[in-house]
This record gives sequence, structure tokens and C-alpha cells, in this order.
Amino acid sequence: MQTELNGIQLAYDDVGEGPAVLLIHGFPLCRQMWHPQVQALAAAGFRAVVPDLRGFGESEAGTEVGSTNLLADDLIALLDYLGIEKAVIGGMSMGGYVMLNLLARYPERFSAACFIVTRADADDETARDKRNHLIAEIKAGRPDTVPNAFAPLLFADQTVADRPELVEEVRAWMTATSPSGLVLGLEAIRDRDDSSSLLPQLKIPVLVMGAQEDKAIPPEKSTDMAERIPGAQFCMLSAAGHMANIEQPAAFNSALLDFLRDN
Repeated sequence: MQTELNGIQLAYDDVGEGPAVLLIHGFPLCRQMWHPQVQALAAAGFRAVVPDLRGFGESEAGTEVGSTNLLADDLIALLDYLGIEKAVIGGMSMGGYVMLNLLARYPERFSAACFIVTRADADDETARDKRNHLIAEIKAGRPDTVPNAFAPLLFADQTVADRPELVEEVRAWMTATSPSGLVLGLEAIRDRDDSSSLLPQLKIPVLVMGAQEDKAIPPEKSTDMAERIPGAQFCMLSAAGHMANIEQPAAFNSALLDFLRDN
């Protein structure tokens, strides 16, 4: 589905009936990554709302500089459009950065949160330099630099060996992302705030999910977040990398649905 929000065409899926669960994809991915979760959520009596962030998947990039504020405001506009006053929110990697922005600026809109292979701290200078290098490569006409840089970080070694078709499918999502979307996403990641101070202030139920073989965001980042958030539930998925939700969908869905049913 698509609708015009904040001056762009925003694509999303809205599947199932019941309490709303908004899932935000990572970089440089799209809503297709949530397919195993959408089906499980709908079957379990939940309403799964999965958008393509501005510039990714089938959503237009627009012309504004990328920021987590911009991406977050698009999602509030989508919730308003769908008539959803309050939702459970989940964010994977960059989606987690957008989620932290939403929890800081629109806390009244969310009843619970799921941090999925993400982190709360900001980029340091080394990381910012890497984002700037990739942006320069894209603007020089070499957008393939991005999937080339990110593909080796996304999966556990065993997944790469056992499921090459899954690895290729995810790479296709990355290579399909428009250059303008890639730049927008890198700008938003590079310039995001340090949200560490927000974690101990969270007053809603929280699930933190890490992956033992994550090469993109160290598993200890998830452990640290769970320790900082009062009463947080914690799940560390084994035999999974950064794409834990599609590498180990059964274990992932079980943890997510248990959390949703309890909260």
C-alpha cells in the first residue's frame, strides 16, 4: 500500500487485526525484511504495520537532508493516517535509532518497545568518517559501495554457508535502494543523537533482542542497553547475526510474541 504523507509517497503493509505493532527496518533494507514477523503477528491476533522508511523500498526519498527527526515524523504521520493512537514499536539497527527518536519526542504514542540488534549511542568520529566516505562514493556514481560494505556484516557465518539464497535476497534489497535513499539514510545515521540518557527514563515495557554473531552491532551493546532500562526483558539469539529476525525466525517470533502477550 502507498499513501502521500509529508510530501512523499510512503509505502507500507498493514496486516491483521488487533493491537498495533509498528516495525521499523534497518539500513539499507526495506519492509520486506519483516515478512516472517508480519505473518506470525497477524496469526497471533496483532495488527502488523511495516513501512518502508523514506528513501527505502518503495517509498520516495524527497529532497530534505536525512535525519532521524524526518524519518520519525513520517511514521507519526502514518500512524495518524491509519488511525492508530498507540502502538507497540520495534526497531532494528537504524530502525532502532528512529525508534529512540520517537520514544523521546512522542512517548505518549507507544505502549511498549522492542530494541532489535541496535544501540543507543551516537557515531564517534571514526564512524562518522565512514558514513561521509560512503556518501562521497554514492555521489561519485558508485552506490554499489554500500551493499559491498554492508553485506559482509549482516549474517552469521553459518547462515552464509547454509542459505546463500537468503543472502542474495537481502543483497538485492540493498542494491535496489536509490542513491538518494542511501545518502538520506547515511545522513540520518551519522547525525543521530546519543540517546543513552533516555534508556533509564523509559517507563514502558521493553524487550531488548541481541544476536550472538552480530558483526554490525556488537552483542554487548544489547546487553548494555538491557541493563540500563528499568525492568527490560532481554533475549540473546544464538546462531544469528544482524539479520536475526530472518536467520532465526522461529526463535525471534517466539520471543517477540511472548513479550507482546505479556504486555
